[in-house]
Order: sequence, then structure tokens, then C-alpha cells
Amino acid sequence: MRIMGLDYGSKTIGVALSDPLCITAQAVETIWRKEENKLRKSCARIEELIRENDVELIVLGLPKHMNNDIGERAEKALEFGKMLERRTGLEVVMWDERLTTVEAERTLIENKVRREDRKQYIDKIAAVFILQGYLDSKH
Repeated sequence: MRIMGLDYGSKTIGVALSDPLCITAQAVETIWRKEENKLRKSCARIEELIRENDVELIVLGLPKHMNNDIGERAEKALEFGKMLERRTGLEVVMWDERLTTVEAERTLIENKVRREDRKQYIDKIAAVFILQGYLDSKH
């Protein structure tokens, strides 16, 4: 069994997977789409990854405001989570993702990834932080 972590953005979805023992999270890929509301291909790719990796649970980042309010981005993430539950039949756990993108950016800078190259990595690294936070909370 594996757990999938997702960082849902307006143009991208960062994807991470746990190891089979659900101890560590690894970056998998970033799914890109041209328009925010065009999700058919993105969902199909997520479903393909679920099948290929024996995923039994999805952890989806919930981008709350720093004051804990739910804004427009968080509302869209909640809607996306409900749609994923309907499409996949899997439970979707919403996980507070405040500062994960900041952490991901810092990690890329520390590893000397060039600024122009960071965009291709940031979302899947943020997905790793989301999933790793969830995994750590269970151990």
C-alpha cells in the first residue's frame, strides 16, 4: 500500500508517493494543464498513478491563510478533493499546507537549483512536504 500526496495549484498538480511502508515521501512528477478548470487529463493521470502504485489513500494540500481562514484557493482544493473521492473511490485527507511552497523553494535554493529551473520542481517538492507531514503525524 502507498499513499499519494498532491499539491493542487491553478496550473499544476505536484505528485508525491510514499514508500510501501509509508515512512518516506518521494517526488514523482508535476502534472501541467493549460487552464485551471481543465482537469480531465490531470485526473486521468492521477488515476493511472493510483493504479500503477497500489495507492490506497490520497493526502491533498489545503492552502489555508496564515490566520487559518479558508480562502478561494482552499475552496478549490476542497472541491478538487471531493471530485477525486468520487472518481477514485479513495479517501482524500485534506492536509494543512501552509508554508510548504516556501519550504520547497528554500530546499531548491539550498540545493543550488537555478531560479529558471525551480518552476519545474517546486510543486512536486511541495507535494513531498505535504505527504511527509502527514506520514510523520502517523508515526
